[in-house]
Amino acid sequence: MTITDLIPALKGHGRRRAVDEVDRLRDENRSLFTRLMELDDAMAILRQDLADAHAKQAEAKEIVVQQQADNDDLTAERDVLRDELAALKVRFGPQLAAEANATRIDVPAMRRDTTALEDQATAPIDVKPLWQALGVGPVLDPGHIH
Repeated sequence: MTITDLIPALKGHGRRRAVDEVDRLRDENRSLFTRLMELDDAMAILRQDLADAHAKQAEAKEIVVQQQADNDDLTAERDVLRDELAALKVRFGPQLAAEANATRIDVPAMRRDTTALEDQATAPIDVKPLWQALGVGPVLDPGHIH
């Protein structure tokens, strides 16, 4: 702090004094430097986040490669088991069919008990045109009514 800051009358008059402009530029430099430090901190955080994202991406790629390898192994195992099953069906198919026929259960044809009144069998519904149901012929001339 200078003596001119303590005594405003010593500052002089006029808007464009060099001392005031230097103070304003120093304040602006300070604020710009502070802003630069804030941006540096933000950039450091963003760089760290980017590095973390790259690490997670590499880990995910490794997991995908491992899962693809597991999938390929399981597919090969499935194909082998499918071929073995087909061979066993050919080899033991007749034996399994004979066993199934020998141990089959025969069920007689079902007949519905209609002795109860509420369970009586119904006849099909006879659907006819109205004039046949009433025993009259179709009206050929609508203007001619008997």
